[in-house]
Amino acid sequence: MSARAVGGRADGGRTVGGRTVGGRADFASATLARHLLRGAAGFGAIAAGLGLVPVLGPFALLLVPVGLFALRGCPMCWTIGLLQTLSRGRLRRDCRDGVCRVAPRPKEG
Repeated sequence: MSARAVGGRADGGRTVGGRTVGGRADFASATLARHLLRGAAGFGAIAAGLGLVPVLGPFALLLVPVGLFALRGCPMCWTIGLLQTLSRGRLRRDCRDGVCRVAPRPKEG
């Protein structure tokens, strides 16, 4: 059975939410503003869902899954995506002789 048949990628990476980068999950957004907007919507929906329970009863808890969807699964997933969004294009991964390191990209110009 191939890696593709079980949901993996041929290069050994996993697909999470349909997005991979270099064989690893990518939680980043296209822009920082979009990522922060998604975070505000997600955390706001979770807070509203928990805070409105005394007023609306258990129906308010329906906002919690909406918030988790906006955060792409969990608050930590959103945080990882924030770091990926900030570092995209600024860092370079360099692997030689089985040793990998992350370094800033050289400035062009």
